[in-house]
Amino acid sequence: MKKIYTIVALLILINACGIETESKENKDLNKPKNVILLIGDGMGVTQIYAAMSLAQEKLNIERFKIVGFHKTYSASNYVTDSGAGGTALATGIKTKNKHISVDSLGVKLKTILEYAEDNNLATGMVTTSAITHATPASFIAHENSRYNYENIAKDFLDTDIDIFIGGGKDNFEKRKDKLNLLDSLKAKNYTVIDGYENFKPESKGKFAVFTAPKHNPKMSEGRGDMLPVSTEKAIAFLNQNEKGFFLMIEGSQIDWGGHDNDIDYVNSELIDFDKAIAKALDFAQKDGETLVIVTADHETGGLSLVDGDIGGKQIEAKFSTTDHSGVMVPVFAFGPGAECFGGIYQNTDVFHKMISALNLK
Repeated sequence: MKKIYTIVALLILINACGIETESKENKDLNKPKNVILLIGDGMGVTQIYAAMSLAQEKLNIERFKIVGFHKTYSASNYVTDSGAGGTALATGIKTKNKHISVDSLGVKLKTILEYAEDNNLATGMVTTSAITHATPASFIAHENSRYNYENIAKDFLDTDIDIFIGGGKDNFEKRKDKLNLLDSLKAKNYTVIDGYENFKPESKGKFAVFTAPKHNPKMSEGRGDMLPVSTEKAIAFLNQNEKGFFLMIEGSQIDWGGHDNDIDYVNSELIDFDKAIAKALDFAQKDGETLVIVTADHETGGLSLVDGDIGGKQIEAKFSTTDHSGVMVPVFAFGPGAECFGGIYQNTDVFHKMISALNLK
């Protein structure tokens, strides 16, 4: 009898994780109402452990009990870029480097944010880069080049995302084609706000919240609590939708510290990202209907820790490249459906697991 119960439990778990079985009776078991996806751009295991070693307090990322890994290679390269990496997470399809939610032939791919909109979920994005940068763009735009920033800004007009918070205002108003996309956003009933401090999460409607003309400053240059506060506000705003929400949050500049081979830059950005993770986890613990996923699009810098002193909060770090590396990156999950994110799988599977968790059609 015990063996029968074990088999039944396994079949239920397989079905809940989006793997096809003959029976569909338990398809709504352990399903979240909301999904919060946090992406630490360029964040590998070494970056996380470096921050654990240097932080004054235990990182919030250690609160996760379910951990997996995904393979990051793109359709064109063993080492992915953020365009292809973001596209894999957003659409479930591997594409060429530099592509933004189009396949290798340039055909548009539907993103999880667009699926969420079609299913009447509230949607949002928060980023410490320009909102038109590769990773956030992968969830909303469709371009053959991640560098088509002005085209990416125009793509925002083709969606009904409820809120986006980030830099990149110049791509909407100081354009080569002289178009003022801020007016276009307002025509689509968006309220355009300068500064995350000025956004009130109890507000109604759709919001474009710009935090910088281009990218936001580094933590070391005074960005302050923009990311964790914006995360908390976006969650509270989106949670007004009774049908649920999908929210993507990016700690963009972990990647930039890796490109600069600057461990202090990496560490300060990762600890800031961890504060945003805390906001998501605190909400999910109270809510009970929210799946929180933390992962990366790739690792940056080929970071290695060759020595250190835990008690003295010191590490000796070395980088092997100023670009990305091809290693697997971690996935952390908490909440209903979290068990589906353990193990080793393709980056594209993150999309399929989220689609299954939310029962998106």
